[in-house]
Amino acid sequence: MPGAMSPTPPAAAIADAASPVAASGPAHLLRVTLLMAGSCLPILGAVLIAPVLPKMQDHFAATPGAKALVPLALTVPALSLALLAPFAGVIVDRLGRKRLLIVATVLYAVFGTAPLWLDSLGAIIAGRALVGVAEAAIMTCCTTLIADYYSGQQRVKYLALQTMCASASATVFFVLGGTVGAAGWRVPFWIYAVSLLLAPLMASALPNPAADTAGPADAADTADTADAADSAVQARRRPFPWRQLAGICALTFFGAMVFYTVPVEMSYLLDDLGVENSGVIGLATAIASAATVGGAVAFARLKRAPDPMLPAVLAVCAVGFGVMFLAGDAALLVAGAVINCLGTGMLLPALLTSAMSRLAFEDRGRGTGLWMAAFFGGEFVCPLVLLAGESAVGSLAGAVGVLGLATALVAAILSATARQRPKGRGAVIGMRLRRVGATSHDAPPHPNDNPSRHAQ
Repeated sequence: MPGAMSPTPPAAAIADAASPVAASGPAHLLRVTLLMAGSCLPILGAVLIAPVLPKMQDHFAATPGAKALVPLALTVPALSLALLAPFAGVIVDRLGRKRLLIVATVLYAVFGTAPLWLDSLGAIIAGRALVGVAEAAIMTCCTTLIADYYSGQQRVKYLALQTMCASASATVFFVLGGTVGAAGWRVPFWIYAVSLLLAPLMASALPNPAADTAGPADAADTADTADAADSAVQARRRPFPWRQLAGICALTFFGAMVFYTVPVEMSYLLDDLGVENSGVIGLATAIASAATVGGAVAFARLKRAPDPMLPAVLAVCAVGFGVMFLAGDAALLVAGAVINCLGTGMLLPALLTSAMSRLAFEDRGRGTGLWMAAFFGGEFVCPLVLLAGESAVGSLAGAVGVLGLATALVAAILSATARQRPKGRGAVIGMRLRRVGATSHDAPPHPNDNPSRHAQ
């Protein structure tokens, strides 16, 4: 798995790369706000109705199989997203990011509010599956546009901000769903209509990215229009970089299980320790969620290439799991969760930034879709894996401990793999750094170099 991961640019190259669009001013702030709001819509779909599931269960009590079907209303969008994100990525590359984003944002409101008028549980679940289809397109488009609009350290910053917004919004949406759900189980579904406010703003405020302005992920614009056109033609002719993405997508699938363990299992772990007060459980989950945001902030401030950070980040996650496994009281369990979530807050943007660094403009939609499929696929199987682990070792805490050992093992493999290739990696980094300092345009630019810096 780690061996398939190709090296990413050094920290200097990441810091120096110029973004294709302005990274300041009112238009920039509106653009970032819309992309972050769009990125939060799939999170809304994942958690908003969780507090009203018991009321839905009571409403459909006479429906055969309701005990198993009602929870599907919550989880089926994530499954749809995982299965369809790669296809959304193909459409993104063929039809354009902005157009698909606007259409999907409108459809999100249509499918999301459908349970307000549907009386059949089967129809509601089908509508929720269609919400997942819209979410796959929205999340793929928003992430791809962030990579299109920004490069270098600006891209790292906004991909980390995407993680921060998603983590913070999960807590907000959970509280919001519980509050409005007091008026009835259907009421939270009205909130899906908020996407109708976002669609026209996206249509007017988001520019259409183009290959000659976005360029490859590890390079900025070419020095002139002719070079940019030649680069785009070459990119269309070359095959999709399956090998470069295979390792990072496999690691992302595993990383999603690491990321999702605390949000899903925290309440059960507290219950096993005798904590049954829902207020205490909610506070503990909120503290862990805040640690995830803190980890994302730390990642953005470190200003380092993502791949060298991954072993250390996974090691932090493993330590957190170990503390949770050993915890004999709620305070120590929360401490372990905080350590773990600090790591996962850095892990998600590190994985996403690493994936984006391997993609040219023409491949970015498909690549982002594959990454999303890997992440949400791992998120979907996380509870199932932990349930199987609990059955094998006899307790949920034991299953978390096993996952911690697996996380430590993956960190060790990544670290050992990096040490086995010091000469080749050093040569690549040295060559890139020499090119960064070069002032002559006589030699053709390296595919992973940044020609715009020479022009500057």
